[in-house]
Amino acid sequence: MRRTKTMLMGDLLEEFFKRPYVAAKVAEGKLPDTWRAIVGEAAAAQTTSLRLERDVLYVTLRSSVLRSELLYQREALRDEINRRSGVALVRSVVVR
Repeated sequence: MRRTKTMLMGDLLEEFFKRPYVAAKVAEGKLPDTWRAIVGEAAAAQTTSLRLERDVLYVTLRSSVLRSELLYQREALRDEINRRSGVALVRSVVVR
């Protein structure tokens, strides 16, 4: 389909990044930064890995105290990650 009117490059990029698949991939790439913003610098320093597989976020931590604290906050973490990313990126959070 050919467009009859010209569009600004910024408008085209905005339209492209609003597509659900593209928006989800961009949010997935920003996940480490989003995690750091939500849990803070100290907790992010104790995080050894973040993996997103089939809408499940696997978080591996060094600190057992932090692990038990985040186990109680899994739903709140999921909701905050999805809110900040703008898409339903995470269905559940598994803390290890």
